[in-house]
Formats: sequence, structure tokens, C-alpha cells
Amino acid sequence: MDYTTLGRTGLSVSRLCLGTMNFGPQTDEPLAGRIMDRALEVGCNFFDTANAYGRAAGGVGTTESIIGRWFAEGGGRREKTVIATKVFVPMGEWPNEGRLSALNIRRAAEASLRRLQTDCIDLYQMHHVDRQTPWDEIWEAMEVLRYQGKILYVGSSNFAGWHLAAAQEAAARRHFLGLVSEQSLYNLLAREVELEVLAAAEAYGIGVIPWSPLHGGLLGGVVRKEREGRRRTEGRAKAGLEAHRAELEQYEDLCEELGEEPSTVALAWLLSRPAVTAPIIGPRTLEQFEGALRAVEVRLDDKVLARLDELFPGHRPAPEDYAW
Repeated sequence: MDYTTLGRTGLSVSRLCLGTMNFGPQTDEPLAGRIMDRALEVGCNFFDTANAYGRAAGGVGTTESIIGRWFAEGGGRREKTVIATKVFVPMGEWPNEGRLSALNIRRAAEASLRRLQTDCIDLYQMHHVDRQTPWDEIWEAMEVLRYQGKILYVGSSNFAGWHLAAAQEAAARRHFLGLVSEQSLYNLLAREVELEVLAAAEAYGIGVIPWSPLHGGLLGGVVRKEREGRRRTEGRAKAGLEAHRAELEQYEDLCEELGEEPSTVALAWLLSRPAVTAPIIGPRTLEQFEGALRAVEVRLDDKVLARLDELFPGHRPAPEDYAW
């Protein structure tokens, strides 16, 4: 496993981040435990979760609870893991059970600590921007948690470039470290963050953690799997496949020429992008996890990168992308 530092911090994290959103709804607890054990065996030390994960398997907080029980088994599990969780999504129907008020940040952090069975969250992420709560309130709440030793670093998710700038400028006025990471939708089929988010992240020393690196499976060999009868696409996946079938067919042909799985190439491409710390892989099975590991070893040359840009055109940084 390769490692890098998270943004401008000294924190070492693996180049792949284990996403746990499927733990509970798609992956039962025993299998989730085996996947996490295997992750540590191969040196994947960066795990991502959220307080809202697990609704379909017993309610919000289910996924954090699965991880907490795994930590409680001991054997250095917690000490070896950089654990990231999130706050924002409503955890109930009453006011102040969601968003980023100081009250909810405090309550949500305490609840996550209990479920995770740990005394500190390594990376506490805002799951979405809160347009109602002022930055001074948000940062004061985060500062208190950090001074209490309940969180170490703060990250964001689904922020626009100007949100990153506003957050960092507000933190700087308070002499606070501010954001060290941003989770964004980023893959070969969704490259909008190249307009401003990546540039803002680089300027402020914020590590980018791409989510949905395979775009819901479309970049994981869906055309071949459909032909072989191993996958049946429905709903949004079916619409996405039909909209991009021609590009995906050529993409899978390119991957076959390279002798690599489409999912491997998609992850390797993200690992080559500026500001990217670690794509989030969200395996449902051990086989899916094992398959993702190959991406760390693959280096795509300039010719392949240019061909990928032809198939899936990206964006130049703004304003040159749309102005002179």
C-alpha cells in the first residue's frame, strides 16, 4: 500500500480509503469485519463512514455501530485506523437533529463517539454545506471539540470551491487550522470539480477524497457484465449506461488492451489527479475490495491519460474553461 499525507497535515493515510456505506444495508456485520481486517492486513488504514449510514439496516448510526464493535475486538484495530465520520444529515425529526448548528455538532459528535466506541474522531467531516449557520459558529463548535480531544482534524464534503475559500478564510481569522480535506463526487464521468474545487483545494492545502469513483458501477465494466448476464441495470444506472454506452464500450476496449480491469483504470486515473489524496472504495464483498487494491500499483502513461480525456472530456480550471 502507498501512503500520502492528508492535505497540508502530517497525517499519513493510505492512497485508498475504505468506504463503509454498504456495511449494514448490503454487507452483513461478520463480512464487514472481515473486510476491515483485510484492509489493515494490506495497510489500508483510512476508513470513512457517517452518522447517517445504515438507515436501511436498522436506522441511522448502524454503520458506525458496526465499526465500533469491530474496534472493541481489540488487537490494535482502533490504533491502526484513521477513522473519518460525518455530521449534517438529520438523525431524527426534531429541530436541531441535523445541519451544522453548534448544538447539533456537539450532540452528533458525542453520539458518534459512543457508537464508534472510541474517545476521538480522527477526521470529522461536514457532510454538506450549511447555508444557514455562520462560519464563526461552526468553527467555534469544532474548536471546542478539538480542545476537548474529541476530534483531531476537520473536513468537508460536497462543498463548492467558494465554500472552501469562505471556510478557510473564516478559520484563518480565528487562527484555526480549518479544513484539511474535501470529499467530492469525482470520476471520469463526473469531472465538474475540475472547474474550481480542485484549484481551491490545492491553494488551501486541502486533500481531495473522491467519492463514487466508479460512478455507481458504470466505470466498473458494466457493458461486459451486461453482455455476460452478470449485471442487470435499472433506474438511474440504466439511464446512465444508455447515455454513455458508446464511450463506455470504447473505455472497456482500452482497458482490455491495457490488460487491466475497468475499475482498476478508473481508480488509477483518480490517483494521478492533482490534489487527490485517496479515492473512496465501497466494497460489498471481499472480492471487490481485493480487486481495488491493484489500482495502487498501476501507473497510466501520458498516451493513456490523453485517450481517457478524449473519451471523457474534463474541464480546465475556471474561468478559462468558459472564457478567454
